[in-house]
Amino acid sequence: MGNKGISVCCHTSRVAALRVAVRRLAASLVIYEVVPMPIFDAPRTGKIGLPPGTLMHVGQRKVEHTRITIIDYDEDHLEEKEVTSVEECASYLGKSSTTWINIDGVHDMEIMEKIGQHFGIHPLVLEDIADTGHRPKMEVHDDYLLIILKMLSFDDIRHRIVAEQVSLLLLKNAVICFLEDVGDIFDPIRERIRAKGLHIRNRGPDYLAYAMMDIVVDYYFTILEKLGERIEELEDKLETNPSQSTLRDIRDTKREMILLRRSVWPLREVIGGLEKAELSLIQESTRIFLRDVYDHTIQVMDTIESDRDILAGMVDLYLSAISNRMNEVMKVLTVIATIFIPLTFLAGVYGMNFQHMPELGWKWGYPALWVVMTVVAVFMLFYFKRKKWL
Repeated sequence: MGNKGISVCCHTSRVAALRVAVRRLAASLVIYEVVPMPIFDAPRTGKIGLPPGTLMHVGQRKVEHTRITIIDYDEDHLEEKEVTSVEECASYLGKSSTTWINIDGVHDMEIMEKIGQHFGIHPLVLEDIADTGHRPKMEVHDDYLLIILKMLSFDDIRHRIVAEQVSLLLLKNAVICFLEDVGDIFDPIRERIRAKGLHIRNRGPDYLAYAMMDIVVDYYFTILEKLGERIEELEDKLETNPSQSTLRDIRDTKREMILLRRSVWPLREVIGGLEKAELSLIQESTRIFLRDVYDHTIQVMDTIESDRDILAGMVDLYLSAISNRMNEVMKVLTVIATIFIPLTFLAGVYGMNFQHMPELGWKWGYPALWVVMTVVAVFMLFYFKRKKWL
């Protein structure tokens, strides 16, 4: 009975090896660990219980010291300088020229309070400006407009979208722009202002506000191009060699699409409201330009929705590819196990070691058994191949 025990032991070890291989394969095909979606809005726990209008910076402090720059211009005049106090900015209120006041850093509440005092800005408006987690919106007041939007740029090093809140106060002869950090995407506008003879020099602050919104929306197209290239790369990976990293990239791209959608969807309403509302601060000649920006936001939204549908289909394609790969592996393992079934049967029969087994006394019994086992294995492989199971 010793040979029988050996054959059974070998068969058991083969089955155990197959089970281990299947377990390892299943472990390698775990889709991904569920990671909570980061909150787009800044935390506001510190504001709980405070009265309305209390100035408090909400968000990440991105600059050490607040910087204030001024560009004052008309058709024949241009002045550009950096100032150190809000009082110097207030001196431009009575001028007939257009003044662009750019404030980098919204964390200094003393500067925010002075702006409210000198320019007549309501504390609730200043509170919204200091809260960098706001969705894009527009508020109409007696002497000014508040426009909040998201300025997005693409970090080529970390390959992700960087969001920054931009708050615009449109006054009778000035635009006050609040940014979270030093550096922005408005340099093309500055160059147009510096170039004498362009239309922007003889237009009012409403056109300047339009130009800022227009360039913000234009950057959305740039980001969509970057994401479109990434989606094409992911499609190629799915066709060639899908893996867990591919699914992580799909998930990250979907999250960035959500960020982009949350920035564009409310902005469409803002620009549509500016274009259609009867506002004394918006000249009739500027409304046609706002209509053009509104059309651009519609195009961006359509592209975002199309890309989101593509990404949703890519997840289904990934799961299908992984399932097909699992099926292929299981098919191969099943074929191997099926081939060993008759071989194990033969080894078990001649491993029983009974006393009266004529084949055990044959001179060529052992080679004959190997020949039979080999023929059986080859025949089964040929049969599986003919059935296209391999």
